[in-house]
Amino acid sequence: MKNLVILGGGYGGMRILQRLLPDQLPNDVTITLIDRVPYHCLKTEYYALAAGTISDQHIRVSFPNHPQLNLTYAEVEGIDLENRQVSLANGDAVSYDELIVGLGCEDKYHQIPGAKEFTYSIQTIEKARNTYQTLNNLPAGSTVAIVGAGLSGVELASELCESRSDLNIKLFDRGDYILSSFPERLSIYVQNWFDTNSVEIINNANITRIEAGELYNHDEPLSVDAIVWTAGIQANQVVRNLPVEKDSMGRAFITPRHHLHDHENVFILGDCASMPHAPSAQLAEGQAEQIVEVLTNRWNGTEPPTSFPTIKLKGILGSLGKKHGFGLLGEHPITGRVARLIKSGVLWMYKHHNG
Repeated sequence: MKNLVILGGGYGGMRILQRLLPDQLPNDVTITLIDRVPYHCLKTEYYALAAGTISDQHIRVSFPNHPQLNLTYAEVEGIDLENRQVSLANGDAVSYDELIVGLGCEDKYHQIPGAKEFTYSIQTIEKARNTYQTLNNLPAGSTVAIVGAGLSGVELASELCESRSDLNIKLFDRGDYILSSFPERLSIYVQNWFDTNSVEIINNANITRIEAGELYNHDEPLSVDAIVWTAGIQANQVVRNLPVEKDSMGRAFITPRHHLHDHENVFILGDCASMPHAPSAQLAEGQAEQIVEVLTNRWNGTEPPTSFPTIKLKGILGSLGKKHGFGLLGEHPITGRVARLIKSGVLWMYKHHNG
């Protein structure tokens, strides 16, 4: 029996399971899915979990049941490319014939002293839960600093504003205006929403140091009660440790077939792969579709395509609390209630088709 090992049950890993199960997997192939938690997590909604506006169960989806699928709940410690083995934190080792690495990303702290030690995160469900506990237990009038005004920081700030209107929320951003990767119209709309809802935006920020209870912006100290870090990501440590060529975010360079250049049986998926687009659930799912095509061709004894069409992204949507939103559909900016309704609908459809 051949063993296809999938590291990480995120959006890409889940899409691969959908495409291969229940009846597209050859009888002589088993799948071993390794994840730290026993369910698929909707990572795009971690901001709401951290803010306390949704419960844990709303962002969990069960993995499928199938006789050829083995589920292993463990922390991945490393990958031995030469011996085709995955080492786990509990001391076990799992051998593979084909390997799909979709372990996601981690916070990147840009070598800022104290950033890792004294800030909270929403990068994993465990960390989002911990952040919720901290923010929920703050007394009225407390100050919360959110470092990073990209999509995650903006959604967290807006959701926390609705959940805890008694808090003083400060959103720090390095640029002249927030959401710099979006059209200026959307940035202005979001900025105005924050102004209306008393969330303070600190533009041109330069966080130089963080200590317990203090954040230094341009070396000027600011007393805060909690700091949440949303100011950059990098590939999972396991991928950063691989002896392969990587980009500045630690993501592995891959071929058009999505595998490592010197290891055609090792595929890199999602936030771990160096791709021309910014990491997203859509991109991971698009990769997964093409990886399945490569695998099924090989299993059937035919040559996979040498290249694939560019993965087309439908757009990006962000929420501003439960009633407002913003985003791009294709290249068309949308704002207000319509944007929020579309995002809610997309989430409902995803859970409906995966639950």
